[in-house]
Amino acid sequence: MQGQPAHPDQRHGRAGRPGRQPVRVRGHPQPGGGRLMLCDPPGWGSVPTPAGEFRLGPVRLPADLALLAGWMNDPEVDAFWELAGPPEVTERHVRAQLDGDGRSTPCLGLLDGEALSYWEVYRADLDPLAAHYPARPHDTGVHLLLGPAASRGRGLGAVLLAALAELILLRNPRCERVVAEPDVRNRRSVRAFERAGFRAVAELDLPDKRAALMVRDRADGPVAQAQLPA
Repeated sequence: MQGQPAHPDQRHGRAGRPGRQPVRVRGHPQPGGGRLMLCDPPGWGSVPTPAGEFRLGPVRLPADLALLAGWMNDPEVDAFWELAGPPEVTERHVRAQLDGDGRSTPCLGLLDGEALSYWEVYRADLDPLAAHYPARPHDTGVHLLLGPAASRGRGLGAVLLAALAELILLRNPRCERVVAEPDVRNRRSVRAFERAGFRAVAELDLPDKRAALMVRDRADGPVAQAQLPA
């Protein structure tokens, strides 16, 4: 299951998206002014899941670059993230977030201490995505990439999405909704969000994809933890 990447602005070929803009909306620079950190996602702690203990860790460059670039060059990943190529392509994408204003945070997802996923947690209400749906203050968006091929297709994406959504709502009391915008063609991703307690509330025509707007609302109450298939 793959999530969706950041904008393709300033691409060189099929990549080169600056990580300050997690949604694919060309030509919409982020508003400036101050750091808008998301309460430090890597510091949120861990949460138990049916697959193991899950937590977010900080992406560190150059230490994590080979791992991330290897995942981005998997054809199944590249079909939606479009960041295949030399390591510099991935580095440019990630470093733009690390050096940005804090409204998009790249993280490694660790399961029992092993890095198996890459996440981007971002302020959806301050993103160009907000022009395409009725955003609320502190809406928080997520993108997910499951790295190793062996971790895909067995329900792990739904388990981790459910865990992170609960963690976001627990650690950020100002956030009332967790949102995502997977490509409607990515049925595996959409199903994973649904199994994680998200609802498909609309389809959005973004500049280079038609996206399913997925929403996990605090008012929906706790969601039963997604289970791995027997």
